[in-house]
Amino acid sequence: MNDEEELIELALGGNSGSFEVLVRRYQDRLYTAMISVVGSTEEAEDVVQEAFIQAYLKLDTFQRNSRFFTWLYRIAFNFALARRRKRKGLVSLDEYRENAGQEPTASTNGPEIRMRRTEDVELVHRALALLTEDHRAILVLREMEDMSYEDIAEVLDISIGTVRSRLNRARFALKAQLEKFPDWNPEL
Repeated sequence: MNDEEELIELALGGNSGSFEVLVRRYQDRLYTAMISVVGSTEEAEDVVQEAFIQAYLKLDTFQRNSRFFTWLYRIAFNFALARRRKRKGLVSLDEYRENAGQEPTASTNGPEIRMRRTEDVELVHRALALLTEDHRAILVLREMEDMSYEDIAEVLDISIGTVRSRLNRARFALKAQLEKFPDWNPEL
């Protein structure tokens, strides 16, 4: 039994401190991922809080055929999608920047390169916002969260073949959106 399994067993036995260890272990990673999904730090906080509450309440349903974080991520991701559907509006880039902050850049490069990278990140976020929820979701999971195809299939409740084809279509859709921006230059 690994550390995570032991913490889950203890939490199921009524030891809330064990679940707190899991919360501390995964809250920052989950929060960062949810910012990419919902586009707002405040909404991401709400989604993460709800996800942990639901995970605690439904911990006995965790079947352990995946990692705990994958299961938790799926709960949070479903909450995030539900919130986005309720909002039904796109977040403007200015609002996204205000809520999520600027993307970090490497300090080893000159200011021109750092500025260009920041502009590119902004364009990618703008292009992502224009994609369908399915395409945006799969790109966030694969490219930003670096999830395996198997984990993505589990989170989205789709087959691995669907993951591959949807990811391929999403990448083409993102590229098409980026090419519409006059400032986009993939060569830099």
